[in-house]
Amino acid sequence: MIDSTIQEDIEYIRDSLNGDNFKDKNFLVTGGAGFIGSWICDVLFKFGAKIFCLDNFSSGQIENINHLKVGTHFRIIKGDVCNFKSERNFDYILHLASRASPEEYQQNPIETLRANSLGSYNMLELARKNDAVTLFSSTSEVYGDAQVVPTPESYWGNVNPIGVRSCYDEGKRFGEALFMAYYRQYGLNVRIARIFNSYGPRLRFEGAYGRVVSRFITQALSGKPLTVYGDGTQTRSFCYITDTVTGLLLLLTTKEAKGHVVNIGNPEEITILELAKTIKKLANSNSEISFHPLPADDPKRRCPDVSKAQKLLGWTPKVTLENGLMKTISWFKLHS
Repeated sequence: MIDSTIQEDIEYIRDSLNGDNFKDKNFLVTGGAGFIGSWICDVLFKFGAKIFCLDNFSSGQIENINHLKVGTHFRIIKGDVCNFKSERNFDYILHLASRASPEEYQQNPIETLRANSLGSYNMLELARKNDAVTLFSSTSEVYGDAQVVPTPESYWGNVNPIGVRSCYDEGKRFGEALFMAYYRQYGLNVRIARIFNSYGPRLRFEGAYGRVVSRFITQALSGKPLTVYGDGTQTRSFCYITDTVTGLLLLLTTKEAKGHVVNIGNPEEITILELAKTIKKLANSNSEISFHPLPADDPKRRCPDVSKAQKLLGWTPKVTLENGLMKTISWFKLHS
């Protein structure tokens, strides 16, 4: 699933990176058929990297990566990150495999916990055998209902360890602890990205996969009510996919980032109600806005402090929310 919008964005990402870091290197990307993973595979492919895309397709989509099955530089491996074995030598491992939509991971809590615990252990053992640079895609969810906003990496979090979201929150927190243990005990070259809400083309919209941006867009385009949970005053910060992927690949390849945890997100905070109104306006929709009970343990605010990413990686998000939403809405008009 690639079109002119995605092609243009891939070129935009390429212009922000040093291709010498990727050409002819062997990459293992777990969850490579997912939203962020497939974009990373596209960028690596353009740089001439050799990519092994591991996915069990529980949430990833084959359409996201089918166009890459040309030549010998891209291989799809259908399998479980928890028991994947390989004798290949990998230069880089990006561990992105996990369900990420709140509705979906709450329906699959054990699988979600396994991917971030056993899956992380399995990838770290593989990385240790290969002496590979390894990145873990963690999440802003590790901060829980943060009491410090904007939230820096030094904040320890305010998480309910047995709540309905804990399968994701605590799975990612355990994954982070395991990555840091391998760094301290074995000197493994690890990096941890705490990713805040990302959006853009390829974001899934159907059923339990739908997240707030894709849900609002599909509702607005179809004339259905935009479903806002609670009173809509809770906030989130949305990072367009090109900025997210650029940040992740800079984190992966910046030598000084070894052993570091870095927020990757957009510090532009917005209420969910204002997001709904913005999408409704940009989509020229007549949809109403309907309010529903707030889900359990839903964080009140979510906004990253990205000063560490700016200093360590020279990275800062560049795409404004309105411009990113306009591109995403245009893509959804063609594909939803």
